Amino acid sequence: MSQPSHPVVTLENEYWQLGILPNTGASIAYLRARHNDSWFDLLRPTHPADYGTSGKTSSFIMAPWCNRIRDGKLVFDGHEYQLKTTPDDGTARHGDVRQRQWKQVGAFANAIKFQFTSADHENINFPFKFSATFTCVKREDRRTLAFVLELTNDDIRPFPCGFGFHPYFNRPHGSDAPLLRVPCDQQFNLVNYLAVDAPVPIEPRLDYRQLRPVEDGLNDVLTGCSAEDTMLDGDANQKIHLRYPASNLDFYLSSTSPFRHWLLYTPPEGTSVAIEPMTNVSDGFNLFAQGIADSGVIVLPPAKSATANFVITRGI
Repeated sequence: MSQPSHPVVTLENEYWQLGILPNTGASIAYLRARHNDSWFDLLRPTHPADYGTSGKTSSFIMAPWCNRIRDGKLVFDGHEYQLKTTPDDGTARHGDVRQRQWKQVGAFANAIKFQFTSADHENINFPFKFSATFTCVKREDRRTLAFVLELTNDDIRPFPCGFGFHPYFNRPHGSDAPLLRVPCDQQFNLVNYLAVDAPVPIEPRLDYRQLRPVEDGLNDVLTGCSAEDTMLDGDANQKIHLRYPASNLDFYLSSTSPFRHWLLYTPPEGTSVAIEPMTNVSDGFNLFAQGIADSGVIVLPPAKSATANFVITRGI
């Protein structure tokens, strides 16, 4: 059972069980797929004792930037802003909404919606006012879930931003160890997990254009992916494919712009793989300030929004 301070809001049908933690950044507590007469944990499940810790959940939201900003220095329009940094590596990491409370603003038969407004919170680690909505939708075919994230500029000035999701997919060992295909043909060269230049052709270590086992030691950003802008009705070969052989389960991941980059990360414990749709690459804000292409940073004018979809479809 969840603790009273961390209620779980649910969305369910015959194919899916989804639980959301509004008081922990609208993070996902669990995502399960029906498998025969039981439920299969597609995302690593969150222990109830960890419902208040976003980094231990099944997935969390990154906004108003993705991944890391070097030294926490945000440079834009001739100004440098110092963001608070994490003590382990001195970067500003994963935005500042994942430990904040979101408000549920809609509940329907096929969808739930949450909202975050920076003006409602103290000590936001971002020098501009913004808001966001997160909507979880069961599509008409009922085998498909769409996660819709929208970021809005509530300030009087334009600002640079980014957003994304950080889902941890289950990675069992043995006969059900997952196989992965990612139809991306480019990668970013990273130094200390930070991009240092525009993308380059993919190297064999990161070439997942054919189904293959998930390797240890991943913490890399792929791009040039044909899954971009592919929604439900697109060719399955153009989507990210995650297959669990022993369970005979297939899942297809797709996205819409401005999700252009995918971060693959295998945590040290070896029981999950993060497959993260992101607008900006790691340290994309500094690439953007240097005029380097494909940083993925979005510049939002006042009162304007950016929206992207992350879609998971259960194979037949």
